[in-house]
This record gives sequence, structure tokens and C-alpha cells, in this order.
Amino acid sequence: MLDQGAPPHHDASATPSSPGLAARLMRRKPVERLVAEGGQGEGGSLRRSLGLWQLTMISIGATLGTGIFVVLGEAVPKAGPAVTLSFVIAGLTALFSALSYAELAGTIPVAGSSYSYAYATMGELVAWVCGWCLVLEYGVSVAAVAVGWGEYLNELLDGTIGVTLPAVLSAPPGDGGIFNLPALIVVLLAMTFLLGGARESARANTIMVVVKIAALVLFCAIGVQGFRSGNYEHFMPLGMAGVSAAGATLFFSYIGFDAASTAGEEAKNAQRDLPRAIMLSLVVVTVLYVLVAAVAVGAKPWRTFTDSEASLAQIMSDVTGQSFWGTLLAFCAVVAIASVVLTVLYGQTRVLFAMSRDGLVPKVFSKVHPKTGAPRANTLIVSLFCGVLAAAVPLGQLADATSIGTLFAFALVNIAVVVLRRTRPDMRRTFRVPLSPVLPALGFGLCVWMMGSLSTVTWVVFGVWMAVGLVFYFGYGHRRSRLAAPDPSEGRTHQK
Repeated sequence: MLDQGAPPHHDASATPSSPGLAARLMRRKPVERLVAEGGQGEGGSLRRSLGLWQLTMISIGATLGTGIFVVLGEAVPKAGPAVTLSFVIAGLTALFSALSYAELAGTIPVAGSSYSYAYATMGELVAWVCGWCLVLEYGVSVAAVAVGWGEYLNELLDGTIGVTLPAVLSAPPGDGGIFNLPALIVVLLAMTFLLGGARESARANTIMVVVKIAALVLFCAIGVQGFRSGNYEHFMPLGMAGVSAAGATLFFSYIGFDAASTAGEEAKNAQRDLPRAIMLSLVVVTVLYVLVAAVAVGAKPWRTFTDSEASLAQIMSDVTGQSFWGTLLAFCAVVAIASVVLTVLYGQTRVLFAMSRDGLVPKVFSKVHPKTGAPRANTLIVSLFCGVLAAAVPLGQLADATSIGTLFAFALVNIAVVVLRRTRPDMRRTFRVPLSPVLPALGFGLCVWMMGSLSTVTWVVFGVWMAVGLVFYFGYGHRRSRLAAPDPSEGRTHQK
């Protein structure tokens, strides 16, 4: 059974009279209170309408496609044929963290994902840092994927009607363009679905996920016909350093398996279905990634990969000698990448919803539309921000910035699962990480190791982002936190 009361230090840290700044920064939000407030927003509540199938499709939709359709061309020149090993390393890093996510998602089934887990275990400041990393992870991921969508849209237009959008309107500044119009368009399309509510968005996403899986299976079936064993003659030409660097970049392609955890307040049976959805989606995605990467390198010499082409569509055309197959794959990629934008944008809005409900960001992000059950203003603001970001920043820088924010958040989740095991050992858990704390420690270590493989420029960007976040927290969130000055309605909410 769940413990009915929080330990004494919870109560002390949650009151306005807590002594000292350190105590206020470490105030924790009891798990029971997090769960009791679940779904409640300003003027309405989120609706529980998602089952295991929809949750799994959200995770697959947010994950599958990004690394294969977009980032593969960047990773192959770093690792050579050993890019398949890079995918495995990135997948193992994601797996250890996924185990921790699965346990916490079943124990604390709320919308905030790792932000809420950190709030319950490590205190408000750490939770803020984690939430700020998630803003970077989801927001920048949406923008980066939207940029890749534009590349495949041009491939599709070229194969069907023989025209492409001019570079000035299909690439961001620094990549030969002025404004990436396709990237903005796909974000606005995703926004339209999200404004209709979680159920409607999940239906659209499921259709797109089926299309993308079919496309990757088709690629493997056709691409293997052009397989040349000589392309694997020098498997690791750039050494383990290259494999590690490519793995850090490819970790970007595993971002999204945690998207299901942001749906904790819209799942019908969150404690049962969230852990299953997280693990099932990661297995499906990893298998497909490794197979497609192996076929791609076998069909195309690794030195000919570039980071500016729609690699899989080009391989299909080269193997068959017919542009039709490449055009078909480009169409599937356009659909597939759109689903990533949709589901990751969904996760971003739900994290901000939870942070807003706690008072750490403005209340507008937790206002729920009474008819659709969706945070409408939140969705509009986030979509417009991500759309403009996608239209103005080059893809490579975006991908690495997303990776470092995600790795940092995942590292905190691995710590959180160990902390909660020690502080609340009697809580009901529908999934438990095996061999804890060994596997969470491995997950933490791998995250730190992969962060160390990223460039100095990426670390500088991350440091600036964290500094901005801390300024915002101490200037706004710290004073407005609901734990700092709870209002009378909170007691009634907790008793429901």
C-alpha cells in the first residue's frame, strides 16, 4: 500500500516558513500530492483516453524515424560501417534509462515525466533543472526534426512533379537559405492536431507510425539487394572514438521513448500501461534502427554519405535504378517525420503543463480548454516558438544540443529511481528495475560518458541554457512555487 503521510522533512520543506535558502531549494513534493493533482489544470482537466496501444504508438512515433531518416547521414562519416555499433551503444544507453523511466512512470503516473520524478525525490531546484533540460530536449528536437522534414519534402516534390523549393525558402540561415518554410509548416500542422485533443492526436499518430514502419521494412527488403560485403571490409576505420562520437549524435534518434511518460494524466490505466509502452517501443525502435543502418551501409560505401541528403531515398533509387522507389520512400519519410514532430511537441506541452501547475512557469501553460481537454494556449505558444526555431537554426547544432539536454535529464532519472527506492521502499510499483541500484548506476554512467563525447561548442550552448534557466527560476519560479505559498484550494484538491 501507498504510505498515507509524507516523511517529516517533506512537510518542513513545503511550508513558507522553511529556514534558509538551501531548505527552500530542496523542498520536495510528496508523491501522493503529485498523483492527487493529476489531470487538474486552470479551468479544466486533461482527459484519460489513451490505452496501451496508443501509448506505445506515441513512444514509437516520437522516436522512430529521427535517426534513420535524418541523422544517419551525419553519423556514418564519424564511425564508418561501425555506425551499427554506434546505434547499439546509443540503444543500450537508452535502455538503462528506459528501465528507470518505466519504474517511475508506473509509480508516479503524472504529466511531468522526469521533471515530476525529480520533484518527488531530489527537490525543487533539481526538478527545475530537469524540467529546463526537457524544454531544451523536446523543443529543440521538434525544430531539428522539422528541418529534416523539409529535406524529404524536396525529395518528394522532385520525384513527383520535378520541382523543388528554392534553398532560400527551404534551409535556415547558415545552410544557404533565409527561412525554412517547410519546417514551419509541419510544426503548424502538428499543432492543428494537438489542438483537437489527445485522442484525436493519437489516432493521427497511429496511422503515421504504421506508414513509417512499413517504409523501413520496404527499404530493408529492397536495399539488401544492393548489399556489398566489401563495404564492411574496414569495419571501424575511425576507431572507437569515432564510434563513441557517432553514438552520442545518434542518441538523438532515441529521444522520444519517454514521450509516453508525459501522457501519465491522459492514460486510462497509467500504472499498468506506461511501463509496458516504454519498454515495448524501445525494443521495436532499436531493432529497426540496427537493421536499416546495416542495410544502408552495405548498399552504399560509407565515404559517400553526406549530412545534407535524404540518404535512404537516394539508396533506394540507386539500388533499383528507378526513381519511383526513392520517391515512395520520400513520401513515407514525410509522413514519418511529421509523426515525430506531433508526438514530441505533445510531450513538450505536457511537461510545461506540469511545471505551470506547480507555479514554476506562468499559469497560461496549464489552462485547459473545456471542450477538447487540451492545453490550448500552451500548444499555440510552444508550436510557434518551435516553428520559428526550426526555420532559423541549422540541423547539426540542434541535434547535439538536444542530445546533451536529454542525457542530463536521463541521468537524473537514474538517480531518482534509486532515491525513491530508499526513501519510499513500501510504495506500490507496477514495474521494478532489475538489479537496482546496479543498472541505474550503469545508466547514469553511460549518460555521463556520452555527454563527454559531445563537442565543446555543445557544452557551451548547454551552459548558457542552464544559466538562463537559473536566472528565470530565481527571478520567477522560486517565489511563485506552490510549495512556497500554497493556496487554500490545494488542500481541497489533495483530499479529492
